[in-house]
Amino acid sequence: MAKEKKGQKESAQESKAPEQARHSAKEKPRLRARFEKEVAPALLKELELKNPMAVPRLHKIVVNMGVGEATQNAKVLDPAVNELGQITGQKPVVTRAKKSIAAFKVRQGQSIGAMVTLRGDRMYEFFDRLVNIVLPRVRDFRGVSSKSFDGRGNYTIGLHDQLIFPEISYEKVDKLKGMNVTIVTTAANDNQARSLLKHMGMPFRA
Repeated sequence: MAKEKKGQKESAQESKAPEQARHSAKEKPRLRARFEKEVAPALLKELELKNPMAVPRLHKIVVNMGVGEATQNAKVLDPAVNELGQITGQKPVVTRAKKSIAAFKVRQGQSIGAMVTLRGDRMYEFFDRLVNIVLPRVRDFRGVSSKSFDGRGNYTIGLHDQLIFPEISYEKVDKLKGMNVTIVTTAANDNQARSLLKHMGMPFRA
Protein backbone atom coordinates (compact mmCIF):
# COMPACT_ATOMS: atom_id res chain seq x y z
CA MET A 1 0.00 0.00 0.00
CA ALA A 2 2.78 2.38 1.01
CA LYS A 3 4.64 1.61 -2.22
CA GLU A 4 1.47 2.24 -4.26
CA LYS A 5 0.89 5.60 -2.53
CA LYS A 6 4.54 6.54 -3.10
CA GLY A 7 4.20 5.61 -6.78
CA GLN A 8 1.01 7.68 -7.11
CA LYS A 9 2.73 10.66 -5.43
CA GLU A 10 5.69 10.48 -7.81
CA SER A 11 3.45 10.21 -10.87
CA ALA A 12 1.39 13.20 -9.64
CA GLN A 13 4.56 15.24 -9.18
CA GLU A 14 5.72 14.27 -12.66
CA SER A 15 2.40 15.36 -14.15
CA LYS A 16 2.66 18.69 -12.33
CA ALA A 17 6.26 19.21 -13.45
CA PRO A 18 6.53 22.40 -15.49
CA GLU A 19 6.90 22.10 -19.23
CA GLN A 20 10.04 23.23 -20.96
CA ALA A 21 10.31 27.02 -21.11
CA ARG A 22 8.81 28.42 -24.31
CA HIS A 23 9.81 31.66 -25.95
CA SER A 24 6.88 33.94 -25.19
CA ALA A 25 8.57 36.98 -26.73
CA LYS A 26 7.36 37.48 -30.29
CA GLU A 27 9.97 37.95 -32.97
CA LYS A 28 10.41 41.59 -33.91
CA PRO A 29 8.98 42.47 -37.37
CA ARG A 30 11.59 42.73 -40.10
CA LEU A 31 10.76 46.34 -40.95
CA ARG A 32 10.79 47.47 -37.31
CA ALA A 33 14.27 46.00 -36.80
CA ARG A 34 15.44 47.64 -40.04
CA PHE A 35 14.06 51.01 -38.91
CA GLU A 36 15.94 50.85 -35.62
CA LYS A 37 19.24 49.68 -37.15
CA GLU A 38 19.39 51.53 -40.48
CA VAL A 39 16.58 54.03 -41.08
CA ALA A 40 16.65 55.96 -37.77
CA PRO A 41 20.44 56.68 -37.87
CA ALA A 42 20.18 57.67 -41.57
CA LEU A 43 17.28 60.08 -40.87
CA LEU A 44 19.11 61.55 -37.87
CA LYS A 45 22.01 62.43 -40.17
CA GLU A 46 19.93 63.49 -43.19
CA LEU A 47 17.54 65.77 -41.28
CA GLU A 48 20.38 67.11 -39.08
CA LEU A 49 18.56 66.29 -35.83
CA LYS A 50 20.41 66.39 -32.52
CA ASN A 51 18.03 64.28 -30.46
CA PRO A 52 17.42 60.64 -31.55
CA MET A 53 13.89 60.89 -30.08
CA ALA A 54 13.09 63.61 -32.64
CA VAL A 55 13.53 61.18 -35.54
CA PRO A 56 10.18 60.82 -37.37
CA ARG A 57 8.59 57.37 -37.12
CA LEU A 58 5.34 55.58 -37.95
CA HIS A 59 2.60 56.27 -35.39
CA LYS A 60 -0.37 54.32 -36.77
CA ILE A 61 -1.99 53.12 -40.02
CA VAL A 62 -5.72 53.56 -40.60
CA VAL A 63 -7.41 51.42 -43.27
CA ASN A 64 -10.88 52.69 -44.17
CA MET A 65 -13.36 50.94 -46.50
CA GLY A 66 -16.52 52.85 -47.39
CA VAL A 67 -19.54 50.81 -48.53
CA GLY A 68 -22.14 53.20 -49.92
CA GLU A 69 -24.52 50.38 -50.88
CA ALA A 70 -24.95 49.52 -47.20
CA THR A 71 -27.55 52.32 -46.98
CA GLN A 72 -29.86 50.24 -49.19
CA ASN A 73 -28.74 46.74 -48.21
CA ALA A 74 -27.12 46.19 -44.78
CA LYS A 75 -25.95 42.67 -45.75
CA VAL A 76 -23.41 44.16 -48.18
CA LEU A 77 -21.37 45.32 -45.18
CA ASP A 78 -20.64 41.79 -43.86
CA PRO A 79 -18.28 40.72 -46.69
CA ALA A 80 -16.48 44.07 -46.45
CA VAL A 81 -15.88 43.61 -42.72
CA ASN A 82 -14.64 40.02 -43.25
CA GLU A 83 -12.29 41.01 -46.08
CA LEU A 84 -10.87 43.97 -44.15
CA GLY A 85 -10.25 41.64 -41.19
CA GLN A 86 -8.36 39.18 -43.43
CA ILE A 87 -6.27 41.98 -44.96
CA THR A 88 -5.22 43.60 -41.68
CA GLY A 89 -5.35 40.66 -39.24
CA GLN A 90 -7.46 42.71 -36.84
CA LYS A 91 -11.20 42.97 -36.24
CA PRO A 92 -12.62 46.05 -38.03
CA VAL A 93 -14.87 48.67 -36.47
CA VAL A 94 -18.12 49.44 -38.31
CA THR A 95 -18.27 53.17 -39.12
CA ARG A 96 -21.59 55.03 -38.90
CA ALA A 97 -22.91 58.21 -40.51
CA LYS A 98 -22.42 61.31 -38.32
CA LYS A 99 -25.40 63.15 -39.82
CA SER A 100 -28.35 62.52 -42.13
CA ILE A 101 -28.00 63.44 -45.82
CA ALA A 102 -31.27 63.18 -47.73
CA ALA A 103 -29.64 63.39 -51.19
CA PHE A 104 -27.64 60.20 -50.48
CA LYS A 105 -30.48 58.53 -48.53
CA VAL A 106 -28.24 58.35 -45.45
CA ARG A 107 -29.65 58.50 -41.94
CA GLN A 108 -27.66 59.49 -38.86
CA GLY A 109 -26.13 56.45 -37.12
CA GLN A 110 -26.51 54.21 -40.19
CA SER A 111 -23.63 51.75 -40.94
CA ILE A 112 -21.75 52.95 -44.01
CA GLY A 113 -18.33 51.28 -43.86
CA ALA A 114 -15.56 49.60 -41.87
CA MET A 115 -12.27 50.80 -40.43
CA VAL A 116 -9.16 49.34 -38.78
CA THR A 117 -6.45 51.21 -36.84
CA LEU A 118 -3.11 49.39 -36.70
CA ARG A 119 -0.36 50.13 -34.19
CA GLY A 120 2.88 48.49 -33.02
CA ASP A 121 4.06 45.26 -34.66
CA ARG A 122 0.90 44.80 -36.73
CA MET A 123 1.41 48.27 -38.22
CA TYR A 124 4.99 47.46 -39.28
CA GLU A 125 3.96 44.06 -40.69
CA PHE A 126 1.12 45.63 -42.69
CA PHE A 127 3.37 48.39 -44.05
CA ASP A 128 5.98 45.79 -45.05
CA ARG A 129 3.38 43.77 -46.98
CA LEU A 130 1.87 46.91 -48.53
CA VAL A 131 5.19 48.17 -49.90
CA ASN A 132 6.80 44.89 -50.96
CA ILE A 133 3.85 42.70 -52.03
CA VAL A 134 0.59 44.62 -52.47
CA LEU A 135 1.57 47.77 -54.41
CA PRO A 136 3.69 45.88 -57.01
CA ARG A 137 0.57 43.76 -57.75
CA VAL A 138 -1.32 46.86 -58.94
CA ARG A 139 -1.82 46.77 -62.71
CA ASP A 140 0.52 49.13 -64.64
CA PHE A 141 2.10 50.27 -61.37
CA ARG A 142 4.57 53.11 -61.83
CA GLY A 143 4.92 54.26 -58.24
CA VAL A 144 2.76 56.26 -55.85
CA SER A 145 2.38 60.04 -55.81
CA SER A 146 4.77 61.97 -53.56
CA LYS A 147 2.21 64.78 -53.14
CA SER A 148 -0.54 62.95 -51.20
CA PHE A 149 0.49 64.46 -47.86
CA ASP A 150 -1.89 66.50 -45.71
CA GLY A 151 0.58 69.17 -44.55
CA ARG A 152 1.06 67.52 -41.15
CA GLY A 153 3.26 64.62 -42.18
CA ASN A 154 0.47 62.10 -42.86
CA TYR A 155 0.17 60.19 -46.14
CA THR A 156 -2.92 58.66 -47.78
CA ILE A 157 -3.09 56.10 -50.59
CA GLY A 158 -6.29 55.14 -52.40
CA LEU A 159 -6.56 51.49 -53.49
CA HIS A 160 -9.14 50.60 -56.15
CA ASP A 161 -9.86 47.00 -55.16
CA GLN A 162 -9.13 44.41 -52.49
CA LEU A 163 -7.87 41.70 -54.90
CA ILE A 164 -4.32 43.11 -54.85
CA PHE A 165 -4.01 41.68 -51.32
CA PRO A 166 -2.87 38.01 -51.45
CA GLU A 167 -5.08 37.19 -48.43
CA ILE A 168 -8.24 37.69 -50.52
CA SER A 169 -9.48 34.72 -52.57
CA TYR A 170 -10.65 35.76 -56.06
CA GLU A 171 -13.48 33.18 -56.10
CA LYS A 172 -15.06 34.46 -52.88
CA VAL A 173 -15.24 38.13 -53.92
CA ASP A 174 -18.72 39.21 -55.03
CA LYS A 175 -17.85 42.86 -55.73
CA LEU A 176 -14.73 45.05 -55.91
CA LYS A 177 -14.35 47.47 -53.01
CA GLY A 178 -11.88 50.33 -52.77
CA MET A 179 -10.21 51.57 -49.61
CA ASN A 180 -8.04 54.36 -48.24
CA VAL A 181 -4.82 53.66 -46.34
CA THR A 182 -3.67 56.58 -44.17
CA ILE A 183 -0.14 56.40 -42.74
CA VAL A 184 0.13 58.66 -39.69
CA THR A 185 3.69 59.67 -38.74
CA THR A 186 5.28 61.74 -35.98
CA ALA A 187 7.03 63.94 -38.59
CA ALA A 188 6.94 67.71 -38.05
CA ASN A 189 6.27 68.41 -41.75
CA ASP A 190 5.69 66.73 -45.10
CA ASN A 191 9.37 66.75 -46.10
CA GLN A 192 10.35 64.78 -43.01
CA ALA A 193 7.49 62.32 -43.59
CA ARG A 194 8.51 61.93 -47.25
CA SER A 195 12.10 61.11 -46.22
CA LEU A 196 10.85 58.61 -43.63
CA LEU A 197 8.58 56.74 -46.07
CA LYS A 198 11.25 56.79 -48.79
CA HIS A 199 13.76 55.14 -46.42
CA MET A 200 11.10 52.63 -45.35
CA GLY A 201 10.69 51.50 -48.98
CA MET A 202 7.64 53.44 -50.21
CA PRO A 203 7.90 53.36 -54.04
CA PHE A 204 7.36 57.06 -54.87
CA ARG A 205 6.92 58.01 -58.51
CA ALA A 206 10.04 59.56 -60.03
